Amino acid sequence: MSTHARWKLPLGTAGVLVLAVGAWLVFGGPAPRDAAPVVAPAPVTQAPVPPPVFASTPAVPRAKDGGLDLVGAATAQVQAAAPDPEAAPYPVDLEALRAKLPGNLYFEMDAPTKDPAELSRREGVKAKWNALYGKVLSNEASEEEVHQYYEHRRQVSEDAIAFATTMLQDYGDKLPSEHRGLLELSVNMHRTRLAELPRQESEALSRREAHAQRQKEWRAGGGRQP
Repeated sequence: MSTHARWKLPLGTAGVLVLAVGAWLVFGGPAPRDAAPVVAPAPVTQAPVPPPVFASTPAVPRAKDGGLDLVGAATAQVQAAAPDPEAAPYPVDLEALRAKLPGNLYFEMDAPTKDPAELSRREGVKAKWNALYGKVLSNEASEEEVHQYYEHRRQVSEDAIAFATTMLQDYGDKLPSEHRGLLELSVNMHRTRLAELPRQESEALSRREAHAQRQKEWRAGGGRQP
């Protein structure tokens, strides 16, 4: 892929707000089946804004644990339509960013691609982490698996922050203002997520321990209801 591929982000201010609200609603991933239903916010009076559509995915990019991936949205996916020869290239050299950020998960999971094999691999990785998240929610994950899951979430957010801040530092003065705003929003939201992770991990371990204790007492009682 050319390092000067033209990335287009068909998002105005309303689109940024839709992404931000959606990210907060699903920030922690899909809700467990026995959780209380989420109450939707009151509808706004303006007409609904349709989500942006990118070439390699049918909807807004998703984060690794089910949330919206604002960094992926901000940097965008390559449009399916043929490039307009009259338009100036998007002012971001993706390969230069890759060289600055070796091992960053953006390039492993979110960099623009149309390769079916690569897209399939990414879906497999996402499915693996979603399955582990389900085990954490249901208190069936081992202690090691709980640590593994939250360590992955830390890496996702740290890499997202590193990618977005580097892009802003290197190209911020060349980017459209709405794209800069979306990248800055992504940084702030991932920082908030990082601050919440220790508490979430501690609570997951406590729930797991309580669940294991209840199972132990149940087995000690011969599997009978009290």
